[in-house]
Amino acid sequence: MPWWGWILVGTMLLAGELFVVEADFYLVFLGVAALAVGLLDLAAGGGPLWVEWLGFAVLAVVTTVFFRGRAYRWLRPAGEPVGNAVAGESVVVREALAPGARGQVELRGAVWSARNVGAAPLAAGARARVSKVEGLVLEVRAE
Repeated sequence: MPWWGWILVGTMLLAGELFVVEADFYLVFLGVAALAVGLLDLAAGGGPLWVEWLGFAVLAVVTTVFFRGRAYRWLRPAGEPVGNAVAGESVVVREALAPGARGQVELRGAVWSARNVGAAPLAAGARARVSKVEGLVLEVRAE
């Protein structure tokens, strides 16, 4: 493949990363490998086709294995766990909750599943406090 073909393929792969929603940052490294092969092909004046494809494969695998995880974590840092973010916050009970019962509460404008872990029942419209988060269920008790 001519050097400009590698550059074109690399550019298309990099652009494809922008439009493919769940590419999970793989196309970037394939694009970078194709661009590198194209630039090496331009600088060295070309070579056997099998050498270009081998170089592309090696560069793609090496950059993906060694750099993708770091780049992905750097660009998309993990968020704070939900439990740490909402523990201690006040919620509005949407339906009556007996002790140990499950129902729905409203927190920050969103409806959540909740379990009353307190000894007192919670009436609809009452305010309660989040004591802990288990998965996606808020454990609440009366304020």
